[in-house]
Amino acid sequence: MTYIVNDNCIRCKYTDCVEVCPVDCFYEGENMLVIHPDECIDCGVCEPECPAEAILPDTDPGAEAWLKLNADMSEKWPNIARKIDAPADADDFLNVGGKFEAYFSDKPGQGS
Repeated sequence: MTYIVNDNCIRCKYTDCVEVCPVDCFYEGENMLVIHPDECIDCGVCEPECPAEAILPDTDPGAEAWLKLNADMSEKWPNIARKIDAPADADDFLNVGGKFEAYFSDKPGQGS
């Protein structure tokens, strides 16, 4: 088992999860984070830290497609190992549906 980040993260990109990750397995895109499935040690400490509830075990229903996206993007995006400020409008995008279709970007973030 590993953990995945789903579309709840898009345009929110809170990094509370990054701060608690003991193995630095998060990668930063322009407007979301992903978890590298081969680096995640399945400790689960990141899941309760996410205000957007975007982190789930890969065993949850519907997680398979997100596992592939996390694996693919973690190979392209830079590693992020420290907490950064969330976008100024992050709270406006909590609980918004259809974020993947409307806002997903495969562009890399800044990393740290």
